[in-house]
Amino acid sequence: MQESSLVITGMGAVTPIGTGTDAYWNSLVSGACGVDTITRFPVDDLPVHIAAEVKDFDAQKLIPHNLERNMALFAKYGYVAAREALRDASLEEVDNPSRVGIVMGTAMDGMSTLAATQAQLSTGSLHKVGPRLVPMILGNMTAGILAIDRGFHGPSITVNTACSSGGDAIMTAAMLLNFGEADAILVVGGESILSPVLISSLAAARALSRRNDDPKSASRPFDRDRDGFVIGEGGGALVIETERHARARGVTSYATLAGFANTQDGYHITAPDPHGSGAAKCMHLALQRAGLTPADIGYLNAHGTSTPMGDKVETLAIDAVFGKNPAHLAVSSTKGATGHMMGAGGITEIIACIKALQTGVLPPNINYHTPDPDCALNIVANTARRADIHAAMSNSLGFGGQNSSIILTRDSGNRR
Repeated sequence: MQESSLVITGMGAVTPIGTGTDAYWNSLVSGACGVDTITRFPVDDLPVHIAAEVKDFDAQKLIPHNLERNMALFAKYGYVAAREALRDASLEEVDNPSRVGIVMGTAMDGMSTLAATQAQLSTGSLHKVGPRLVPMILGNMTAGILAIDRGFHGPSITVNTACSSGGDAIMTAAMLLNFGEADAILVVGGESILSPVLISSLAAARALSRRNDDPKSASRPFDRDRDGFVIGEGGGALVIETERHARARGVTSYATLAGFANTQDGYHITAPDPHGSGAAKCMHLALQRAGLTPADIGYLNAHGTSTPMGDKVETLAIDAVFGKNPAHLAVSSTKGATGHMMGAGGITEIIACIKALQTGVLPPNINYHTPDPDCALNIVANTARRADIHAAMSNSLGFGGQNSSIILTRDSGNRR
């Protein structure tokens, strides 16, 4: 295997605070919050009434009908983000379709669609299940439909590693590119798990915030008074290609994909290793691959879900890698704004890192009001901060002990 520089040339986003990369970023740095009372179904009988829903999303206007009717909502979000990334990278039409691949990352596929269908059958509002149900809930369907639509014939892999799926999809794409399996990879994340049954299960596990009367302040990563995460949904996409291929096409890059790593806690099905050892090892490995030291990282987009244990453990892992609250390392979790977008969040949070590298503006960690001694970090609290950074890291951690770390660097070819 001969590794070469990998660059990001396209981005796309569908989020609770805006559809389109610019709309997402502008809302993020302005401190917007997409969390509100759920509108998609009645919530009176549920313990949790709040989520970060994607708003003003008209799939029929954004996706051709022959494709849209075969897609669950998670796939629609991923598809729209992917088409934006392809346009951004000038890669909608390619000379050699066998050299363009797709990697999809999703935590829970079309489970909400399946649950809604079963509920309709159980209540009698639906009497017959159509033939499209099974293909539309499959995790790989976004990649399949994009390949059909764009005529891509390169490698296609779907990654399902819980909430680290987006980060792991990026790593999978990097490995494919470094092994010479493709010249460019479209990396897509899509998620929509909003359903009464899934909310009830996560609430029973005490994973979700119950601030039903104050949704805008419910997701508060690293704050002392955090009480659980808020479900988010959406899609994210990146075009990653070899620097050689990008130059041959005459396109410039946004950033270099410098480092990536994946580790496994091997500890518990839902709880993180209480010492943060697996996450710390993951960050160390990503730094090693990137050829960087902890001092080189100026911004860390933390996993930071707003759960009492999760944020504390991630802080321990960050301390183990970077030392106790180093002044040079600014940290924020953008989940206060978007909720926890799971597989899609792993991609949109990378986009936040890329934009931070481009603009010199670090996105805020909103709803940070009361510091927690167990989470003593240099938090970008509530308002965006200016900082000239040259390298950024993003963490994604998931059930089952999954850990993903991605490092991006700014270079002279970077678009500003």
